[in-house]
Amino acid sequence: MPAQQKKLIFCAAGVLSFACALGTAAALGSQLWVRGTILCTTGALLVNATGPELHKFIGDIQYGLFSGQRVRQCGLGGRPLQFSVFPDLLKVIPASIHVSVILFCAVLIVFALVGAGFFMLNAFGSPYETLHGPAGLYLWSFIACSCGCLIMILFSSEVKIHHLSEKIANFKEGTFTFKTHSEQFANSFWTILVCSLVHFLNALLIRVAGFEFPFSKSKDSGTITGAVDLMY
Repeated sequence: MPAQQKKLIFCAAGVLSFACALGTAAALGSQLWVRGTILCTTGALLVNATGPELHKFIGDIQYGLFSGQRVRQCGLGGRPLQFSVFPDLLKVIPASIHVSVILFCAVLIVFALVGAGFFMLNAFGSPYETLHGPAGLYLWSFIACSCGCLIMILFSSEVKIHHLSEKIANFKEGTFTFKTHSEQFANSFWTILVCSLVHFLNALLIRVAGFEFPFSKSKDSGTITGAVDLMY
């Protein structure tokens, strides 16, 4: 492939990596990881609410990794409440998983920036044979993509398996009990998915530029080895 086309491919990959770093940073501080509704089961059972009456006991909730807000509906109108994860909710949520998600987000930002820098270095500078060259580009893209996948797996398990929304909704609720009525992942979660796909795409762009995958054997070495084997 001509050198000019390789520069364009590396520039595009670098811009995509930098955009992913910005997107992950924005997602990290956002409250738009999960959106849903919560049902005040205690209030609904007290009045035996069914059908349209049940909507008076359904509130809203949205939260991110650091903070969120919910609207508490128990039949007497909505009451919005703000909450922060640190340090209020650490006793009721799976703290180890939650902190791991935050750490992997930070690692994803760092390696996305590192990858963007090396892509630009390979586009406009003189690539080295080690971590500056194609093997390094594969490495940064692989680490960033893996971190994005781990973030989605860990956060999904925290929400679905450990029932994070219910734990947040019932925090410091002595009288009323809330149950998750509906929940879905919001924009910030899908931003992480897009970033993971972008880093996988960057690895394909490196391959399109004409570089072999790391640890792949060339055809010449295989031919020579086969010829030597035939001699014996």
